[in-house]
Amino acid sequence: MSAGPPDLSALIRDRLPPALRGLVPPPCLLEMQGECVGYEEGRRLCMRFPVLPRYRNPLGNMQGGFIVAALDNTIGPFSFLIAPPSATASLNTQYLRPVTPDDTSITCAAWLVERTRNTLHIHAEARNDAGRLVVLCQSVNQILPPPKLD
Repeated sequence: MSAGPPDLSALIRDRLPPALRGLVPPPCLLEMQGECVGYEEGRRLCMRFPVLPRYRNPLGNMQGGFIVAALDNTIGPFSFLIAPPSATASLNTQYLRPVTPDDTSITCAAWLVERTRNTLHIHAEARNDAGRLVVLCQSVNQILPPPKLD
């Protein structure tokens, strides 16, 4: 990984046509307070997300949908850094252990497994504060045609 985390929003904006730069960073990433903690050009993106009390389920653990949102908020920016804009076609998640109230954050990593002409196959994982694997994720992203900028 590089010496320090890059300005992820600036990297993504530089790769987009001006008309598409307005929602970078997207509100969903801002809401979850995601922070880039490492990027290997074209290979891997790592993001950290706080485990906030409002994300808890009735058992006190981080609700699975918020964990998936954190993973999606890692996969999405990574996909913009490695290819033209794309959209999630499928997202498959396996939960291995809970993110407990003792965890202050989770760290999500995403990496490219395969790129075809029309798709990106991306794997991702989330780890707790102790570095234990909590979730595995596989995403297929459909590469979108270039936008018509009239």
